[in-house]
Amino acid sequence: MNRACAFAVAATFALLTTAPLTTAHHSFAAEYDRNKTIKVTGSVTKVEWTNPHARLYVEGKDETGKQQVWDFELGPPNGLMRNGWRRDSLKPGHQVVVEGFRSKTSDVVANARSVKLADGRQVLAGSSFDTGPAE
Repeated sequence: MNRACAFAVAATFALLTTAPLTTAHHSFAAEYDRNKTIKVTGSVTKVEWTNPHARLYVEGKDETGKQQVWDFELGPPNGLMRNGWRRDSLKPGHQVVVEGFRSKTSDVVANARSVKLADGRQVLAGSSFDTGPAE
């Protein structure tokens, strides 16, 4: 095999094996609307500590008073741990206020920006749109 052919085969192999990795993650703007904020007050029903994003489910009311179970995307578990979270930071039954950005495609999905705990502490949720502390 000549040098050019070997290089082409190696480059093709590298492209095919790394392409899924580069397209696996999504951008914030692809799924969420930064102009449609949401604030939900309620009770944690479930926390999923999984990659690439942890998820927080809250049964509560939004700013319009509509009651339902909300699905909030959080940051990746490693990022949450760097922000002081632990796997047991939130448990079913904990009262929270979650602020974030609504999904473009679902009425009950959002990207969480911050979570305010019952004791008054506010923690960043690792939103991919984070630009600093929530107001």
